[in-house]
Formats: sequence, structure tokens, C-alpha cells
Amino acid sequence: MDDILRDIPDRIESRRLILRSPMPGDGAAVHAGVLATLAQLRAFPASMPWAMAEPSLDASEIFCRQSRVDYLARKGLPLLLFLKDGGRFVGASGLHKLDWKHKQAEIGYWCHRDWQGQGLIGEAVDAICAFAGRELGLRRIACLPDALNLDSRRVAERAGFQLEGILRRERIAPDGTPRDTALYARLPD
Repeated sequence: MDDILRDIPDRIESRRLILRSPMPGDGAAVHAGVLATLAQLRAFPASMPWAMAEPSLDASEIFCRQSRVDYLARKGLPLLLFLKDGGRFVGASGLHKLDWKHKQAEIGYWCHRDWQGQGLIGEAVDAICAFAGRELGLRRIACLPDALNLDSRRVAERAGFQLEGILRRERIAPDGTPRDTALYARLPD
């Protein structure tokens, strides 16, 4: 089957969140979230090189529109996270580097500064992984945070990912500094 023919819903729900494909017009919410969280995003530049660029409303809108195209083409399944109660934007996640043949992908995530520490990203990651196994038939999801990003590593561990190893000097930060990457994986139910 051609990947573009896969029927994949645009929306997943968890207990407190609506996780959905980015849509045209979402750029303003994403931009505000990036601005509020820029210091945290820039702390790990090798893992989030996109955060090093000067944020702009246009860049966020382009991200949303390109993400929608990628979602429809089944090249990646980026998701924006919104509270069910009030619809506030709380962050982004999704499945990247989809490999339909081998039934695997990578997951990434970041949380708006105002919503950190409430378990929302862990809830989103768990919902995405359950969806990936149940609806997409994925057999493996990898998570690759910077080895020093302890918050991101704790999210992965709480969501049932197991540490498979540390990839030494696997990434290079924009300033040329080598960075280690923690390799986690979860085998969806």
C-alpha cells in the first residue's frame, strides 16, 4: 500500500488533551508557546536546532502548514497539544522519521513553559505510543533526548521507554560542541 493511502485520524484524545495535526492558522499559538519557552528549548541546541533560529510568526505558520502537508503525505505525524478544558496550547509532539516498512518511528516533544511539571507531555507521549501501536501497527518507537536533558529523559522513562544506551558525541551543537544522546525505545502494546 502506498503510504499516502493510509487512513489516519487527524486527532487523538487523552484524559486532558486533544492532540491534533497542525492546521493553517495555528502559527500564532505555536509562536506564542515558542517565545514563552525559548530559554528551555535553546538549552539543548543539538536536539532542537530549529529553536536556535529567531522565532517569528511567519516561521511558526510555515511550520504548521508544512507539518500539515507532511501529515497528509504520511511522511511524519506532527501533533499540537491542546487542553480539552479551554483549548489552550500546551506544546507539540508527534512521530517523526516514520519507517512504514520496518514499522518504527521516533517521537519528540516539547512543553510550553506555563504547563511544565503537570504530566501533560507524559500523558501525550503515552497516548501517541498507544495510538501508534493500536492504529498504525508500529512495533518500535525511539526517543532521543540530549543525555543532559534530564526532564525529557524522565518523561520517556515514565512513559515506559527503556534506555538502550548513550550515543556518545552523536550530535553536534551549533557552536561545534559534541553532545551525547540518550537512546530510549518503547515497544507499543
